[in-house]
Amino acid sequence: MRTIPGRLAAVAVASVITLGVLPTCAVADAPAPAAAPTAPHHHWGADAVHRIALQGAVNVRDLGGYRTGLGRHVRYGQVFRADGLGKLTDADVARLSELHLRTVVDFRVPLEVQREGADRLPDGPSALPRPVNDLGLYEKTMAAIGTRDPAKQQELLGDGKAEALMRSIYRTFVTDRENRERFGQTLRDIAAHDRSPLLYHCTSGKDRTGWVSYLLLRTVGVPDHTATGDYLLSNELRAEADRETREALKKAGLMENPDLLIPLQEVREDYLRAALDQAEKDYGGLDGYLRKGLGLDTATVVGLSARLVR
Repeated sequence: MRTIPGRLAAVAVASVITLGVLPTCAVADAPAPAAAPTAPHHHWGADAVHRIALQGAVNVRDLGGYRTGLGRHVRYGQVFRADGLGKLTDADVARLSELHLRTVVDFRVPLEVQREGADRLPDGPSALPRPVNDLGLYEKTMAAIGTRDPAKQQELLGDGKAEALMRSIYRTFVTDRENRERFGQTLRDIAAHDRSPLLYHCTSGKDRTGWVSYLLLRTVGVPDHTATGDYLLSNELRAEADRETREALKKAGLMENPDLLIPLQEVREDYLRAALDQAEKDYGGLDGYLRKGLGLDTATVVGLSARLVR
């Protein structure tokens, strides 16, 4: 059963006395994160989703505002999720400095960093490379595009192959030991940082970043449908940039049918459920994955809720 992780959530709550059919949220730019938001925002129930508007990244947001199952809320200004930060402008870097980040965790593999550029960060935050295995998704995508051959691209990505690759990647979030170690360490870092904001990201800010965000929200008691909605919101935030990428590839003569990339560019609920099904198979459910797979002990769960839930 995919309920709020049982024993972990119960301990956490006691300590502190989303391509599916879920609606997506309109998104507003966030004000200074440490303060209560003042900019107009869309309410999803009582949950406010706040985007950090940058020119060089499109999927940067504050995880604050979500309502837990007991009616409390995740604090603003504590944890941020993002896509790649290698193309930030000087103005973006200045805006990022307003978040007062202590740590930036980068889930990209070395090839992504090489191709997309190292993070551009303001002075202050520590940069932690924590690569998560993506089964060569980035390399395979670039190789398919590089063939310039419509038949070969169809062979590599068409007829459900791209979707199958994505589901396989999500299952490795559960089965791969190093992936589990890096996700677990990131959650421990969040629990241990006494009110010091942390940001984590990958290239598109949707898969590895989306999985950690889902785990974090569920661990502190946010319901599944809300955490899934946060995961699926990447489709809305990335839609225009991804469309422009496909149009540019077609215009450059690199892909006759760039829509083959859509399953790789999007997040889909069945991708997320592939990871959850694997957690059910290997650990008896999300609770077991968090405790045994990621090694989250009671103190970590208590720390996450004490820090993030008000």
